[in-house]
Amino acid sequence: MTQLLGVQTAKATPMPMEGKRVMTAIRKTARLGDVAVVPMGLAGDEQANPDVHGGLSKAIYAYPSEHYEFWRKARLDKGLGLIDDTLPFGSMGENLTLFGLLENQVWVGDVLEFPNCTLRVTDPREPCFKFNATMGFNTAAKAMAQSGFCGFYLAVDKAGTIAAGESFKLIAGSRQMSIPSSFARKMRRLS
Repeated sequence: MTQLLGVQTAKATPMPMEGKRVMTAIRKTARLGDVAVVPMGLAGDEQANPDVHGGLSKAIYAYPSEHYEFWRKARLDKGLGLIDDTLPFGSMGENLTLFGLLENQVWVGDVLEFPNCTLRVTDPREPCFKFNATMGFNTAAKAMAQSGFCGFYLAVDKAGTIAAGESFKLIAGSRQMSIPSSFARKMRRLS
C-alpha cells in the first residue's frame, strides 16, 4: 500500500551557513488538512533558488519515509542524535513524505494519482550544500549521493488538493529512465 504520510511547506528564510546567511526554504513544516496544489507546487511553499528547485518541472519534492531511519543513524554516528533525533517529516526538504514507494520503483514519467490531484515524476533530487547544513554534518550531501536516497521531483499534471493520510496509486509512464539511473548519471556529472 502506498500512502502520503506528510505534507510540508516553508517560506524562504535566511539560515546561517559557513559564516554567512543564505536564503533557503529547506526546513519544511507539517501542514494539516487539505493543501492546495497549483501548477507551481503547494500553496504556501517557496523555493529560495528556483534555478535548482521549483518551477513547473520541479514543483513538488517527494521523499520516501523509509529512509528516515538511515538519516537518524547517520546523525547519531556523527554525535548529533542527542541534539535532535526526531527528524520530523520535512527534514529532507521534502513537500511530500511517502510510504511504500522507493526510488528504485519509480521512473521519470510515472504518475502519482492522489484522490484530488495528479503529479508526474520528473527528476531525482540533487543534494546541495544546504542539505549538509540542515542535517548538521558536512558529508550529508555525499551520503545522499552514495546511498541513492534522493527522493524525486514532481510536476503538477492536475491541480487540486492533497492531504496527509491519503493513499495514492503509481501509474507507470514510458519507463525509459529510472530515478536511480538518472540520479547516478547526475552524480557522475557533478564529480
